[in-house]
Amino acid sequence: MQELKGTGVALATPFNEDLSLDLQGLGQLVEYNISGGVDYLVVMGTTAENATLTSAEKDLVIAKVIEVNAGRLPLVLGVGGNNTAAVVEELKSRDFTAIKAILSVSPYYNRPTQAGIYAHYLAVAEASPVPVILYNVPGRTGSNVLPETVIKLAKDSKNIIGVKEAAGDLVQMMRLIKDRPNGFLVLSGDDLMALPTVSAGGDGVISVLAQGLPGIFSQMMSQGLQGDFTEAYKKHYILMPAVDLIFAEGNPSGIKALLASKSVCSSSVRLPLVAATETLKQNIATYLSETGL
Repeated sequence: MQELKGTGVALATPFNEDLSLDLQGLGQLVEYNISGGVDYLVVMGTTAENATLTSAEKDLVIAKVIEVNAGRLPLVLGVGGNNTAAVVEELKSRDFTAIKAILSVSPYYNRPTQAGIYAHYLAVAEASPVPVILYNVPGRTGSNVLPETVIKLAKDSKNIIGVKEAAGDLVQMMRLIKDRPNGFLVLSGDDLMALPTVSAGGDGVISVLAQGLPGIFSQMMSQGLQGDFTEAYKKHYILMPAVDLIFAEGNPSGIKALLASKSVCSSSVRLPLVAATETLKQNIATYLSETGL
């Protein structure tokens, strides 16, 4: 699916000072990213703090993004969990009219075997009315979806079209790129590995940082996909300190601090996350000033 190559952005969910939804800020964030040149938007990923949103709030966020986007960019919706039956039920009940694909995280905490992960994803793919992108993030789920499992799923289900790979292992990424079926998307889930993934033959990234610095990040990925790695890596090395900064105190506390520095939305997060420290906010402001970003 060509339109999901390049720079996808895992949108944060802006909150007001009282921690209620800031739908105006969300609208500003969507516009900021569209004008910045990103290729598609991911709604309700981990960065959205979806674990602390009610079902009604999730519906409001999804509706707002659809409304503001107005069909301009492809939308990917996060639909995943560690209860296969509940994920299948959500897939059968939700309206996917404006959604291009879903991003589905592998079951967390349960730590299923590879056979369990395979069976879970086949059930998800069968129930989903739109294509499925697998999401492997062992640091959050407690289990690694091995390349062999991903490739088997890619071959056994036509509705599974790609993987967001966030194991932080470039060799694992290259195994996926080497063995995937034709047209299967391999996307980085780590900002620092976004361009190296493209260098190795991958297709792009679903990024956290890109929503804060969409212009330079999407230009970097576009240049990489066009084979202009000299210019792309110049941008990569400019962005490296920013990645360290936004993850220094956890996600999305860091990216929200950067977005607040850019006057896009507030830095508020919900417990158990806490807002970035004043030291981190100052370090982010200094970085933005020194780089002119």
